[in-house]
Amino acid sequence: MGLLELFIIAVGLSMDAFAVSICKGLSVRTLRLRHALVTGLYFGGFQMLMPLIGFALGVRFQTLITSVDHWIAFVLLALIGGNMVRESRAQEEESLSDSFSFATMLPLAVATSIDALAVGVTFAFLQVDIVSAVCFIGATTFSLSCAGVKIGHVFGAKYKARAELFGGVVLILMGLKILLEHLGVLG
Repeated sequence: MGLLELFIIAVGLSMDAFAVSICKGLSVRTLRLRHALVTGLYFGGFQMLMPLIGFALGVRFQTLITSVDHWIAFVLLALIGGNMVRESRAQEEESLSDSFSFATMLPLAVATSIDALAVGVTFAFLQVDIVSAVCFIGATTFSLSCAGVKIGHVFGAKYKARAELFGGVVLILMGLKILLEHLGVLG
């Protein structure tokens, strides 16, 4: 997997965290640097941890499912991406607490990184260098989350749905690319 593909996956995975970061930015009256850094550290940290866990699980069970790994990668990425697209179309407004405490941020960080767990499983099948991949994903998510807090505070909620839609489409396309490469359609 090349750097461009990894970057595209990292950005796609970061879109849930970016969308929630926008909401966190909306929730504060006075934005402080600490708000962006706490959000970035939680989301970036969990986006590093979850693919690592997924990778460990994938490596453990890889020999059992090697013949269908490309289908698993495609299905996982398509499901995650499809869910993100669906959520971007939902009309309900989410309201987030203006707190940046452990009790508030931990569930958000876990919820926004569940898809990264599945991507980690996919990375095991693709034999990706996991250390550099998770560092890259974590740094990308950290950066986009910090920016999301600022954007949310300045511009409002109009970018949240677009971010989720973009991330979902990217993950679906990456899953399709993996499938087509394994089927020999793409070179």
